This record gives sequence, structure tokens and C-alpha cells, in this order.
Amino acid sequence: MSKYRMQAILFVFVAFMLGCNEYMIVGVLPDVASEYHSSLSSLGYLVTMFAIIYAVFTPIITSLANRWQRHHVLLTLMVIFFIGNTWTAMATNYTSLLLSRMLTASVAGAIISIVLVLASYVAPREKRASLVSWVFAGFSIASVIGVPLGTVISQRLTWHDSFWMITVLTIVVFGLLVWLVPHNTPQVAGHLSDQFSLFRDKRVVVGSLFVITVCAADYTFYTYIRPLITNLMGFDDTWLNWILFMMGIFFIVGNKFGGYLADNGGVHRLPWVYVVMTVLLLGLAPAFHMKWLAIAIVAVLCITFASYGASTQLMFLDIAEKNYPQSLDLASSLNSIFANIGISLGSLAAAETVRFSSLGNVGNVGAVFGILAILLITFVGRHYQVERR
Repeated sequence: MSKYRMQAILFVFVAFMLGCNEYMIVGVLPDVASEYHSSLSSLGYLVTMFAIIYAVFTPIITSLANRWQRHHVLLTLMVIFFIGNTWTAMATNYTSLLLSRMLTASVAGAIISIVLVLASYVAPREKRASLVSWVFAGFSIASVIGVPLGTVISQRLTWHDSFWMITVLTIVVFGLLVWLVPHNTPQVAGHLSDQFSLFRDKRVVVGSLFVITVCAADYTFYTYIRPLITNLMGFDDTWLNWILFMMGIFFIVGNKFGGYLADNGGVHRLPWVYVVMTVLLLGLAPAFHMKWLAIAIVAVLCITFASYGASTQLMFLDIAEKNYPQSLDLASSLNSIFANIGISLGSLAAAETVRFSSLGNVGNVGAVFGILAILLITFVGRHYQVERR
């Protein structure tokens, strides 16, 4: 096996590890609620706080880290991630769990951002879109394998054991990074203010807002996916694990479809994808009474949610390479930063919907974000295409 292929697999594995840590909490929330005697709505704020810390710290750490060699920074961040996740596994109360999640969130975004930059350097240019889509697919693989496995472990043992599994994964990933990560990737030095010059570009600003709205639409319903499947659709726990597995498969399909779109029109092709997403979100509430129709809708939603990643990531990198080379590391983190702002917004919207309305209305609230996403990506597509000609 070539070194490039091993590096590509490792980068996907890093995304898988991060995805397990971030998403697994969704599958075990009912078990955490039972142990801590807390309500589901209050625990939904764990997702919100994780995403806020992720979004705040990622640009700061990514920009500051540009002063040191990437591989040294990556390994240091991995150690902090290991400490944070192990703390989560050992948490004995809500406050301890919240603080551990905040520590993990503070470095997770910078880890994947550095990995994406490294991926863009090791991949031949004609394979960049494919590798980027596979890295994003690593998060979906976490949904396919990690989240259902974590849910089963939580049901059979405890939710703590689910996070101990991630601690073991982290040790394995760290060893592979020491072995395979490139040590000599070029970096453009600059002041911290120079890094943020990227945000002078309207395509970057509006594109970032688009990522926020898509992820807000996603997490408006994904935050409470387990009670949606069991309480509203009426599936038992056995079906729950198979459905979570199926959702992960469709997220992978969405990521690979996103890679195809990135190679065939990029962001210009995305508006119709999010028209479909918005229509399906509006169809969720009446479909809950026909559970197999609801599951079919969820399957297609998973594809649409995951389709933006490769196109927006390559657009941000392309803009940075041509116009803001000192901001390349920050450009690589924009998807992660603004996805997590969207996740925090969506999970907050979900928690408030459950609190003041009903669980069945989360799709309707998500559709509002979907409409905004359509408008924003239409604007980006027009301006990005015009300036590339």
C-alpha cells in the first residue's frame, strides 16, 4: 500500500474518531438523563455548548498554530483531546460532563482543520475533491458505526463505556499520526490580523452563513433523533440501532455525492439540493404517523445534509490560495467553525421547540433554516462562478 493511501485512510480515521466523540452524545442522551436525573431538553444544551466552544476556539487555535509546525501542533492537540474525552468517560455529574465536553470541543475543530490542510498537500490536485469528501465521510462513518455502537454499549453497559471506546481509538490514531503525518508542509507566516483578512471576501462570508443554516436545519431534528425514532415513529430499541446505522450509510452517500458535485459544478449545483431538503423537512411532521415514509424522508435528508462539504471546502481553499495565502489554515477550518455554529443554533432551536411547542415540530423549524440556506447558496454560486471565469 502506498504512503499516500495510508495517509488518506488515516485522515478519514481521524474524522471518524472526532465524529464518534461529537455525535455519540446524541445517541446516549436518554441514558445520561436517567443517570443524572435531568430532562432531555436540559441535556440538549450539552450539544449546544459543545458546538459553541468548537466554533469559538477553532479559528483562534488554527490562526495561532500557524506559528509552529503543523505536525507538532496536531500531536499536541491530540493529547488535549485525549484528556478531554477520558474526562468525559469518567464524568460523575452534569457539571463535570459539561466541562469535559467543552475541553474536547476546544481542540476538535483545529484537529480536523489541520488534517484537511495536510490532505490538500498530500493529494494530487485531481484527487483533492475525492479525498476531502472522504475525510468528511469519516464523520458519516462515525454515524454508521460509532454512534450505533456507542448506543448499544450504553444500553448494555453504561454510556461511560462508549467514551472509553473513543479513548482507545485516540491512542491508536495518535500512534499512526506520529508515523505517517508529513512534517514539511509549506506555511505562510503572518500576523493574526492577516489570517482574518479572508473575511473581507463576500463569497467567504455568505458561504459561511450558508454552512450555518444547513447545519442548523440538520441539528434541529438530529439533536433529538433517538426520541423521534422511538417516541414519534414508534420503533423499538432494536430498530433504533439499525436506523441509526442506515442514517450513517446515507450520510456517507451524501458525502460522496458531495464529492461528485464538487467535481461537476461545485457550489453552483447546491441550491436544488437544499430545495429538496427544505421540502422534506416540511413533510416530516405529517409523515411521523406513517413511520416507514418518515424513515424514507430521513434517509434522503441525510444525503442532502452531507452534500455541501466538499464544494464549500474546496471553494474556501481555492479563494484562500488565490487571494489570501496567509489565511490557508483558517480557510481549511471554515466548514468546521460554521458547521458548529449551525449545530449550536439548530440544537438550541430544537431544545426550545421541544420546550415550548412539541417534538413533532422540529422539522418545520428546520425548514426555516432551509429556506435561508437556499437563498445564501444561490448568491454564493452566482458570485463564485462569475469571478472564476
